Amino acid sequence: MRKLVHSICLLAFVALSSCEKVDGKNEPVVTPPYAEEEDDRDVIGATVVCAMVDPLEKVLREQKQFTEVRGPLDVAKGETASFQFVVRSGQPLTDLKVEAGNLSCGTCSIPVEFTAFVGYVGVDPASFSKIPSKDKIISGSSYYPDPLIERETVNVSASDNQPIWISYRIPKDAEAGTYSAEVTITGSKNGADFRIRKKVSAEVWPVTVPDQTLLVYEWINGHLEYLNGGVQPEGERYWELLKLVVNKARDYGHNVYMVCPVNDCKFTKDGTVYSGPDTKYGFDWTDFDRRVEVMLREGGAKRLVGQHFAYREWMPGVDAWYEPFKLQIPYSETVTRPFDDTAKNFLDQFFPALYAHLKEKGWADIYWQHIGDEPGTRENAESYNAIAAYIKNLVPELRVLEANHSTKDVCGSIDVIAPMLDYFHRDYSFYKSQQDAGKELWFYTCMEPVGDYANRFVELPLIQTRILHWINFRYGATGYLCWGLDSWRTQDWENSRIDWGGTPAGDSWIIWPSYDKVYSSLRLEAMRDGINDYELLKLLQMKEPALAEETAAGVVKDFNSYDSRISAFRARRVKILEALSK
Repeated sequence: MRKLVHSICLLAFVALSSCEKVDGKNEPVVTPPYAEEEDDRDVIGATVVCAMVDPLEKVLREQKQFTEVRGPLDVAKGETASFQFVVRSGQPLTDLKVEAGNLSCGTCSIPVEFTAFVGYVGVDPASFSKIPSKDKIISGSSYYPDPLIERETVNVSASDNQPIWISYRIPKDAEAGTYSAEVTITGSKNGADFRIRKKVSAEVWPVTVPDQTLLVYEWINGHLEYLNGGVQPEGERYWELLKLVVNKARDYGHNVYMVCPVNDCKFTKDGTVYSGPDTKYGFDWTDFDRRVEVMLREGGAKRLVGQHFAYREWMPGVDAWYEPFKLQIPYSETVTRPFDDTAKNFLDQFFPALYAHLKEKGWADIYWQHIGDEPGTRENAESYNAIAAYIKNLVPELRVLEANHSTKDVCGSIDVIAPMLDYFHRDYSFYKSQQDAGKELWFYTCMEPVGDYANRFVELPLIQTRILHWINFRYGATGYLCWGLDSWRTQDWENSRIDWGGTPAGDSWIIWPSYDKVYSSLRLEAMRDGINDYELLKLLQMKEPALAEETAAGVVKDFNSYDSRISAFRARRVKILEALSK
């Protein structure tokens, strides 16, 4: 099970039409109807490369050297075995195609989940984090690998790397053992066809990943026009496309979803044109119910969180970050209004009606509520606390979940506290005391933290995205929140540099849009694997707590200090699997 790892120079490596082990050496295998061995070598040529690299490796388009891996990938039952190959040629390749057979061990067979070509996206240097990590990946071309494009064929420019991704989901009832599969890569060079045959293998350990307990919550922001040719979908088309996003989130470990009781509720009222302190409201929950049902049925939701209804008022020339919170009120002259008698009158009717509806539908036990996003200054803590106290007085059972940016002054109003990772670090003893007193403790990322903190940015090594959930384990945070699952800003991301909306590249989304299709990403795959790592560490903690803590501390030395070596990470993973299999 030990992996032989060696460095390889792309310019020196020669790939033949097909390579298999023969007496410990790589020998060519020729398969009709392709050319005879000698002709086939002429077609492939000495500048074509096909090599397997670790799926945690980000292979830059122009990269000349990397580490090739051999031997099986170690996985538990219930995990995903992912493999990455890199193809490169000194001349253009056309119609590059990959086919992957089943992973087989004896009579057991696991079908391929999907194959994909790793796409490259252009990043404007202005989209890099303002304080770079010491581990930042620097691309000379400013193109970074991320989207996993499920497409039958691609063309590859001369001297460009083209990574290929192959994924197998290991069933929880799979037999333990060493599985292997054949991978065939075909294409054309100089008008002649070629074939490269490789093998992948996975060591499936007699260990099963437990059912997920970690709560993972990335906001679905509803930019569905990017799945619909740039046109905002309506009616049934809207719900069809929403399901695509929710399904992708579910498949990668997301189990907490935002729902929209204010935006989805259809309000009626009596009285004048605008709401006032005596207005009587009516509530139609039809669209709200449909959204909830999508999250439950399509997303496997363990929790639902109501959208924010309090906002800072953004005004020209005013830094709204320091402004007090105001309330979103239907039939108001403006989007928000102060926490006045008109606002209280609305809250007096809306929240008791909402909670009664949740109880009637059987959803109250899994429902949490946002109030105002990132209460982050003492200037707006007072307004936040006043609104929260008013709501809890109306509905004492209602629980509040909030991303807490930088102040401890609002924590008394919050039941699930999610500080930003750097503030979690800075005030860890305080937040831990809140957890010890009975509050739930998560952490979140949003544009920050930067510097040496782990995050999902495209400029960071993939291992630092994966170990976000090792941080969950190491510091006892039972949930993770991020705002940017799908806040897309461009459709033509394959042919232009990307506008990330003023955020560091990779912060705004972690899935990629196409027409009627949602693609995964290298970062999303790493996050999903990190969720499984968390559950395995929790399992090991029950069996050998000291070993679990030691292993996690070897990877996460501190909140912003990590061992990012892929080989060391893989060795620690094997140590977990060995301990759990005894």
